[in-house]
Amino acid sequence: MRGMSRMIVSAVLFVAASAAFAQSWPARPIKFILSQPPGTGPDIISRLMSDRLAKIWGQAVVIENRAGGNNVIGAQAAARMPADGYNFFFATTAATVINLYTFKSLPYDPAKDFVPVALIAKSPFVLVVNNEVPAKNLAELIALAKTQPGKMSFASDNARGLAGMLGEMLNVFGGIDVVHVPYNGTQPAMQDTVVGRTQYTFTSTPAIPPFVKAGKIRAIAVSSAERVPGLEDVPAIRETFPGFEYVGWYMVYAPTGVAGDVIARVNRDVGQVMKDPEVAQRIAGFGSVVEKGPGTPAELNEFLRLEGERWARAVKAAKIQPE
Repeated sequence: MRGMSRMIVSAVLFVAASAAFAQSWPARPIKFILSQPPGTGPDIISRLMSDRLAKIWGQAVVIENRAGGNNVIGAQAAARMPADGYNFFFATTAATVINLYTFKSLPYDPAKDFVPVALIAKSPFVLVVNNEVPAKNLAELIALAKTQPGKMSFASDNARGLAGMLGEMLNVFGGIDVVHVPYNGTQPAMQDTVVGRTQYTFTSTPAIPPFVKAGKIRAIAVSSAERVPGLEDVPAIRETFPGFEYVGWYMVYAPTGVAGDVIARVNRDVGQVMKDPEVAQRIAGFGSVVEKGPGTPAELNEFLRLEGERWARAVKAAKIQPE
């Protein structure tokens, strides 16, 4: 009985301590690890979010860039952070989902090492074709490709990148044979599509306007589930091929073990920042669309489950061998 009494007392004290911690949090600066280099879209978006959160919390929010190794360096550092409620991971799709299928082994386990806290934004890709390609929409592009199996080509930013996977998935969904031509970066991939060496490519929204205005390319579809603000006349690929939905995204994670009350607080406050029209507008400038809300724990876990299945199919379609 004495042992049972001690357990009950310990449990009560633990709950009381947790509640007191949540009420006093944050009592010092908070750190977000980012597995991307300074000056990139994810870096700028994370700093925009951190500035707003610092005002809400009354504490500094520090962004620590730990780039390299296809996000592995940053993700590993984040997985080793103390679960004290003052360390978080500002992650991209690749770090916590795609790397699971492109690496033979990882020095971290996203499912065990992290808890999803808040989904911030999604970054759709746009399918653009060279202006000399006669297809005016996705259905016509698929029909054209079927008449020329193995003769048309699409560009991507690199052999193992998201854009290349999307092109391969379009081959699968459309039942077509279009050759994948990988480049070293988005700019050369776009340039060769502009001049007609390749017929199309997938790219982010900000890269498109100058070439569209010059009459060099046309946007004919987006990879998101719905049409994208600013490109309302461009259909989603899913309107032609149900089930096609591939986007990049940004999510805040906590190391496993952080108090639930703190996670709920961060989720709530991130949601508050996301409702700011200026924040949404600035994030849109980087080709991303702010989510309607940060998501509940159940919604975030289901989202990650579906994303895992989705990108596993894409990696297989792109014939990427784990390294």
